[in-house]
Amino acid sequence: MLEQLYTAEEMKAAEAGHDVKELMARAGRAVAEEAMRRFPEARRFVAVCGKGANGGDGRIALEVLEAAGKAARPAEDAPLEEADVIIDALFGTGFHGEPREDAARTIEAINAAGPPVVSVDLPSGVDASTGEVAGACVEAAVTIAFHGPKVGLEVAPGRFRAGEVVVADIGLEPLDTEHKLVTPAILGEIPRRQAEQNKYTAGTVLVVGGSRGLTGAPCLTAEAAFRADAGYVAVAMPDSTLAVFEQRLLEAVKLPCPEKDGRISPQAVEPIVEFAGKAGSLALGPGLGRGRGPSEVVRLLLEQLDRPIVVDADGLYELEPVERSAPTVLTPHEGELARLLGEESEWVAAHRLEAVRRGAERFGCVCLLKGADTLIAAPGRGVLVSSLGTPALAAAGTGDVLTGIVAAFLAKGVEPRLAAAAAAAAQQLASTVIPQSGAIASDIVGALPLVLDAPV
Repeated sequence: MLEQLYTAEEMKAAEAGHDVKELMARAGRAVAEEAMRRFPEARRFVAVCGKGANGGDGRIALEVLEAAGKAARPAEDAPLEEADVIIDALFGTGFHGEPREDAARTIEAINAAGPPVVSVDLPSGVDASTGEVAGACVEAAVTIAFHGPKVGLEVAPGRFRAGEVVVADIGLEPLDTEHKLVTPAILGEIPRRQAEQNKYTAGTVLVVGGSRGLTGAPCLTAEAAFRADAGYVAVAMPDSTLAVFEQRLLEAVKLPCPEKDGRISPQAVEPIVEFAGKAGSLALGPGLGRGRGPSEVVRLLLEQLDRPIVVDADGLYELEPVERSAPTVLTPHEGELARLLGEESEWVAAHRLEAVRRGAERFGCVCLLKGADTLIAAPGRGVLVSSLGTPALAAAGTGDVLTGIVAAFLAKGVEPRLAAAAAAAAQQLASTVIPQSGAIASDIVGALPLVLDAPV
């Protein structure tokens, strides 16, 4: 259910004891063969080769291409603009930081030349171990990764520079890596309803959220929890919004709560705590609204409840660490995680791996950073990367859907890191089986049973 994602140091360990020349010969041949397969009409290949092993791979690729009858030249002997395909072999896995001025100019020339680029192991300018891009970076059409994908090919912003990633076997043994890539097989770890269960034992979820004008979010969360196989879902909402929920949600139980100015007030904590005694998990925050009252509700529920809780959306606003014995999952997007860490959104976007790990450590819980490369971190453990989705998920409400799926899996007793990763995978896979243009969050909800019932 998980595949290895390699850092630079882990690749160095995997290569230790192997004949370097033999590895380079295999790598170079893999690059040449994939370039010819991908661009069968191409006749002229130009390679930009650095001084290290990555450059050696590129030079061997030129030899293989020339033996196959192609016009294959290093960049110093041929203009980039005259190539049909450019091979980027400037930097390898050892690169980190910002390219020097001369290298940056070379990278900019590669990008400006026009022909498609095949990158060797990873696009030059990407940090293999983090996905960070500190300066100029090659925009590849295809990247041939040797032995296994690197962290930097799956984690943004590096993943958006890599194009299509093809893994080439160069004869190394697998190595257990710190970070892992989530596969669809993870859904096989999630319990399904059994014949001996009833609606309560199949998974009971309580959604706490909603406010005047923000009733859609908790409705999506509740529906997603049901479609993610929970047997019983209830929603605690401000009393004045009850009529909306009665019309919108047929199957969910409603718990109208004391409110102030259209938002749940701290006076609602006692009845919510009492009702939550029957719940397997809580989804806390969708549409809750912001301000002192909702923030106080979030804090008190986290402190007083011994149930697994997933916190999202407005529940994350002004959130401070709370010591809990029960599982907790936070599901921020980049802006929300930036506020939790006291950083700018741009910093989180540029340092996603570091940011999600800091979030997990600061709050002492599982932190799921949403995105095309959804990252799941837990204190003291490697990061899981789930990147199975499509751009259809870039729509309002999909975060609320994810919250409901996480809550359903937690209610079934699934360990929180696994629940978060499996929920991300389920949502992303659901995005692949719906029409892509004009997709909305409700489409994802409706597709969840198809994904959960699919063989893994």
